[in-house]
Amino acid sequence: QVQLVESGGGLVQAGGSLRLSCAASGSIFGAIAWYRQAPGKQRELVAAITSGGTTKYADSVKGRFTISRDNAKNTVSLQMNSLKPEDTAVYYCNAGTLYLTGRYFPADYWGQGTQVTVSS
Repeated sequence: QVQLVESGGGLVQAGGSLRLSCAASGSIFGAIAWYRQAPGKQRELVAAITSGGTTKYADSVKGRFTISRDNAKNTVSLQMNSLKPEDTAVYYCNAGTLYLTGRYFPADYWGQGTQVTVSS
């Protein structure tokens, strides 16, 4: 059983920063990813990280966002810098698999989400 809890969302002005956290109930053996979903849009992959530290980023956030694991390997964070209004969405973490091709396949383990709002 995998349980995920997101935190760290909030309201920030354009150009500001936020740090999101995803806490797992136990050890993370596979990959963890961050997705986001804006109103009226489909959920999209933001970033993913494997147990070994291999990462993947959406082109829209590369260079601005950084995904990482803490020392205990039970929490994954998403540092978001230079935020833009188009980053506004509910952010979810997910447990799944990141393949060598760079494709991420989500398993059916999702947190409840945390709201990120970036004002212009």
